Amino acid sequence: MAFAEKHLFVLEPVVIAGRHVKRYHVTADPAGIEPEVEKAAYAVLPELLPEPDGTPPASFAVLHRGGDSGAYLNVYSWAWDNVIHFGCAAAGQPALDCPDLDPTHFVRIEPGARNWIGCVWELAPFGHERGAWVRHMLAADAPDLDAYLADTLSSGTTGVDA
Repeated sequence: MAFAEKHLFVLEPVVIAGRHVKRYHVTADPAGIEPEVEKAAYAVLPELLPEPDGTPPASFAVLHRGGDSGAYLNVYSWAWDNVIHFGCAAAGQPALDCPDLDPTHFVRIEPGARNWIGCVWELAPFGHERGAWVRHMLAADAPDLDAYLADTLSSGTTGVDA
């Protein structure tokens, strides 16, 4: 299987269900992800968030539009100060028990059903987000959530070395 570059779009953070969510979109389409797929994904996102535990309420989400009918939403949330909580939903992918090929019909992938945290394209922001959390929330003189939220990858490609 060959690696084919995909576009990485960085969107402004939003607040969803009381959490700050940094947003990354991954797609082969240079025009970006279809608005109806984005809208459907963010409608299901609250179901993928952990309960508050005293950790500053921050997450990062990767919405990936596959080359087929599939769309995937991976949500990584900071919990227990330095741990990642993972939630996932998919649409249009029968291999993940989606009921149809509709890329706007997201269903939650229950923990244990698939113990996957992302594909090579979806994981491009992961290392950066870990570093940003350490820099701004754990190693700083005082935690700075605003600085963490402002520290993102740049839009471009998912890259071999992203």
